[in-house]
Amino acid sequence: MAMYIHVPEEALAVPKIDVTVDDNHYRAGALKLIKELRPNWKPSEVKIKFFTDGITNKLLGCYVGAVMQDVVLVRIYGNKTELLVDRDNEVKSFRVLQAHRCAPALYCTFNNGLCYEFLQGTALEPEHISSPPVCRLIARQLAKYHTIHAHNGWVPQSDLWLKMGKYFALVPKYLKDPERHTRLTTEVPSLHCLREELLWLQQHLSHLDSPVVLCHNDLLCKNIIYNKEPGNVKFIDYEYAGYNYQAYDIGNHFNEFAGINEVDYSHYPQRAFQLLWLRSYLEAYKEHKGQASDVTDREVELLYVQVNKFALASHFFWGLWALIQAKFSTIDFDFLGYAVLRFNQYFKMKPEVAVLTLP
Repeated sequence: MAMYIHVPEEALAVPKIDVTVDDNHYRAGALKLIKELRPNWKPSEVKIKFFTDGITNKLLGCYVGAVMQDVVLVRIYGNKTELLVDRDNEVKSFRVLQAHRCAPALYCTFNNGLCYEFLQGTALEPEHISSPPVCRLIARQLAKYHTIHAHNGWVPQSDLWLKMGKYFALVPKYLKDPERHTRLTTEVPSLHCLREELLWLQQHLSHLDSPVVLCHNDLLCKNIIYNKEPGNVKFIDYEYAGYNYQAYDIGNHFNEFAGINEVDYSHYPQRAFQLLWLRSYLEAYKEHKGQASDVTDREVELLYVQVNKFALASHFFWGLWALIQAKFSTIDFDFLGYAVLRFNQYFKMKPEVAVLTLP
């Protein structure tokens, strides 16, 4: 059994540059990287755009000229995110996906981040991912991910429970700021309660027989780039990519219909929409696996039940993640409030999906 990603021998090597970029005074470090990656660019002409969408890392775009044509993205890892993300695994996932034409070019890694190609297109918003043409593209692209073999013949195994166990051990018992500590102790479920729920989740979901596949694991709107001219979507940011349950990846994506900055779970897709989405996904999944692409109603219903149950695990995972970020992150975001939202939705959704039965 294997949890790790196997990088094929033909995958492009990724250079490591010995540079540390200060996330507050980033220009000097970014220019050192650009000197290696784009030696013909004049340092005085390099423009830097700071992207503000991410809540894990800091992201810069470096380019020359009037338009952002050839852009080197510089991603600086967030404070203590090595507690949450296996950076070696991230690079392996990046290289595997690049080898299968599912990812942009990875130019290099550096001491506290990596540089990669900028994909032309639009980072989607919640209202976009539910539109019929776009959601079908997303379903089919995710199916392509899920059929990539990166396990070198081993039987792939999910690391979801191992990762959640590690996260649980890192959940803060106190926060320095008195007001935030009060919120932690009054609004967030107790550690005893969380431990009981984690055990229930593992027991309840492990018996659903969802296939273990190569997953993105963080398919929120901003990680989906839509390019209108060729009519395709590409996924970016592979920090959490790895072997996981097929239904988790889809359920996690459905949860992201609610957005991040102004979370609204009334946007969680209704059953009719899900059934159409899941049918498009299964058609593409079978095509990529070389199977007959006829999809039965029973297959769609089975995946529907699995996905909505695993959506619970997604809420729980990101709730734990947000509690850890509340302690360590230097990014201006209410991680504690986000954790409360995720756990509240978990407990609201649990009775509804716990009674779903497999066909």
